[in-house]
Amino acid sequence: MQNLISHLRAKRLYPKPNNYSYFLCFFSSSVSSTRTSTPTSNSSISNFLIETLAFSQPQAVSISNRFPSGKSLEKPHSVVQFLKQLDFSDAHIRSSIRRSPEILFSDVDKTLKPKVQFFEGLGFTGPDLGNFISTHPRALLYSLERTLIPCVDIIKKTLVKDKNNQDLIQVLQRSHWGSSASRLKCNIAFLESCGLVGSQLSMLLKKQPRLFFISETALRDLLSRVLDMGFSVDSGMFVHAVSTVGGMSAETFSRKFELFRSFGFSEEECMDMFRRAPMLLAVSEGKLKLGMEFFLYDVKLERSALVSWPTCLTYSMGERVLPRYRVLQVLKCKRLLKKEPILNVLVLTEEKFLEKFISRFRDDAEDLLVAYKGDP
Repeated sequence: MQNLISHLRAKRLYPKPNNYSYFLCFFSSSVSSTRTSTPTSNSSISNFLIETLAFSQPQAVSISNRFPSGKSLEKPHSVVQFLKQLDFSDAHIRSSIRRSPEILFSDVDKTLKPKVQFFEGLGFTGPDLGNFISTHPRALLYSLERTLIPCVDIIKKTLVKDKNNQDLIQVLQRSHWGSSASRLKCNIAFLESCGLVGSQLSMLLKKQPRLFFISETALRDLLSRVLDMGFSVDSGMFVHAVSTVGGMSAETFSRKFELFRSFGFSEEECMDMFRRAPMLLAVSEGKLKLGMEFFLYDVKLERSALVSWPTCLTYSMGERVLPRYRVLQVLKCKRLLKKEPILNVLVLTEEKFLEKFISRFRDDAEDLLVAYKGDP
């Protein structure tokens, strides 16, 4: 394991960051390449798309220009008819064609039908199948034997306690079907070598399936960034850090970091909070701002308290934080409670909270419930 960590860090393209601004340089930016081609007019296809599926003229022309002029409309007709027989809406079919125009000239019996039957066998039916294909139409164009079946088999083996393929379906809906089974297998092996196995690997696959299909270089760079934030592969927080950091951009990290800075937190305090609760980075900026205003200005907690227990910023303000705070305020006004730190109260389960702060005060239970529910 130590050799692995040393190897990851030796692969860094930049020196180890001293603060968050240097850390930003580790976020890889996607570079898209555009392929230009000379458009050719194909009015028969564009007219077909407009009249049959209500495509706008610019969209229809753009799609038709991808095909040589004079192509027969026999296959497009059969493809659209096949998809409609599956109860795909026009919106589903438009999305599928817009994302993968090649579908229009696919062979229904040899190419499309076997893939549809495969996904139906996994549990995609009715509107769910339409939603899936309209988002991932290229899944109908990949090889069943070389790509789809091997990938699904690997995903199934990785997921833990997946009842009725529900987790599998979730992963497929959020995956990018452009990678080979060999890449998926290699990435899983690499993550396992970093200590992410069993339920942790399964959790990461469900939360961030995209990470399992990126290049090995990008995956290694991601784990290097997480290590540079101070996470240890032996920590239970490591998998959460990989999931959270892998799902955000440098711009998002920068904005959230600056939000904490605006409330007076130092760079080291920010990084300390992230190490204690990496899921903090997944919280929206609006929710973070509201939470910090409440705890620092209304409750008047010291910043050090939030640094020590940043998880409180991940709780729902409307469903957990404010209702419990109102109950504490009523108890204090009635002199039924001398002191009870709000952070200790938030960590309690719903059952424990009701038992300790409402049920046991029988004479005042009605007032406490009113405060808890927020009734006027």
